[in-house]
Amino acid sequence: MRLVPRNDIFSSLDLFDDSLFNNHNMMRSDIYEKDNNYVMEIDLPGLKKENINIDYNNGYLIISASKESNNEENSKYIKKERFYGKYTRSFYIGEFDENEIKASYNDGTLIINYPKEKQKDAKKQINID
Repeated sequence: MRLVPRNDIFSSLDLFDDSLFNNHNMMRSDIYEKDNNYVMEIDLPGLKKENINIDYNNGYLIISASKESNNEENSKYIKKERFYGKYTRSFYIGEFDENEIKASYNDGTLIINYPKEKQKDAKKQINID
């Protein structure tokens, strides 16, 4: 005799609130100052470096990442909580020469360094016609 029907044993174990799994929480970030730079650390566990893109446009740093599902055809999942798909997050950091922004990825953490001071154009003299 079964006390709990087999189909319901895992559905009643809703340990995680699904609202926790949104784009913002998928890319938990810390930003801090170090020397003359800002350092941004973004958690991207379980991703390969080639599945992460960083774009810089009009002062916005846009980070996007994707992870494909590795569903096996013969597997019948009881509960599936790991995220698969594409997600994006953007940060306004100001106008910089894009060569001043450096990024590295190690052990599931993306680290981005960019200068504290905005890139300033050198003074130029304007000729009067």
